[in-house]
Amino acid sequence: MVKVRFAPSPTGIIHIGGIRTALYNFLFARHSSGEFVLRIEDTDRKRIVSEAEDSIFESLSWLGLNYDGKVERQSQRLEIYKKHLQILKEKDLVYEKDKAFYFKMPKEGETSWVDGINNKKIVFKNENQEDFVLIKSDSYPTYNFANVVDDHLMKITHVIRGMEFISSTPKHIQLYNAFNWDLPVFVHLPVILGAEKGKLSKREGAKSILNYREDGYLKEGLLNFVALLGWTPKKDKEILSISEMLKLFNLEDINNANPKLDEKKLNWLNGVWIRKLAEEKKLEELLFYKYQKDEKVSWVFKNPHKDLIIQSAASRMRTLNDFENLVSNLGKAKFQGDDKKITSDLISFLESEKWEEENFIEVLRKFNKERGVDFKKIYFLLSGKKEGLPLPNLLKILGGKAAFLKNLKDNIK
Repeated sequence: MVKVRFAPSPTGIIHIGGIRTALYNFLFARHSSGEFVLRIEDTDRKRIVSEAEDSIFESLSWLGLNYDGKVERQSQRLEIYKKHLQILKEKDLVYEKDKAFYFKMPKEGETSWVDGINNKKIVFKNENQEDFVLIKSDSYPTYNFANVVDDHLMKITHVIRGMEFISSTPKHIQLYNAFNWDLPVFVHLPVILGAEKGKLSKREGAKSILNYREDGYLKEGLLNFVALLGWTPKKDKEILSISEMLKLFNLEDINNANPKLDEKKLNWLNGVWIRKLAEEKKLEELLFYKYQKDEKVSWVFKNPHKDLIIQSAASRMRTLNDFENLVSNLGKAKFQGDDKKITSDLISFLESEKWEEENFIEVLRKFNKERGVDFKKIYFLLSGKKEGLPLPNLLKILGGKAAFLKNLKDNIK
């Protein structure tokens, strides 16, 4: 049976690179009817960030990446590592230096494995490998030691992680060999590049997953985007729900090329998912949760045309945060100077013309042509915004023709 793990270290924020690792492990496990477990690798005590562990749990919960069984913490498994250190001591594979215990790496031959990405054989010469620390002077194990011991005892079949761990893999393989354990399949994912084409990492300004939520990104849009950072589904689909990902995901479809974090694509995908949720009548609940206490926005949920408002706004939104800009103080402004003069002229024009909702745009075009007023200016005077909801919808939302005209008059008082 397939069994994989997500093993984050609570030494900083969890960003897109970490979530991609979690997502690929989750998809592979569920696609294979296997297990997906969570292990907290908290042995680097000096670098632990107090709120980091909570953010890991909250991020996985928000995205729906549910793990199996109980959470394991390496800091609670110290006796296990000591026991396995003793086994290596008895094989004369360990020496002590400066109160730390080192593993003796072989200096002859090669260490190699066939990686799960494109079945590529990776080879390291042992003469270039240095001995490494197993147990530090503070009695805590290093990542290299605890990682191998835990993966074996937890019966992990596939180690799916970032490409940055390739250089550590010879150490891990030699530990497996020293214990006479079978190797798991090593799968090293391509590096996600930031805007400047440098490696994305929590030390290099990568953004927290929970910050994306605060910025109005949907879990559906973010998961869709993250899934495509290195994976190309066989059917070449770009819009993918989590259920579709589960059906299509295959390690063979992960690329060697390093993907770039393209924020424009993220915004586009998130906009697609906003419109999908609006069509499914699921967007209102998210917006209500976010804006129910915001007086500038909460009026929408009491408006008889709230469905029209949300549907109209969705067509213009890239994130949930765009909703506030589109609907706050809609149609309300206080004009002075030229804007007041043009608005007064527009009111007189609209009162002199015969029009209803159906030919509202035609009448505005006539005003635009006869008065030479730019249509963007007309939109601003009618809505109080430089851009936003479609004008015919705006007329309905603000209560129809009479209420609309009254609102315009109020704006120049």
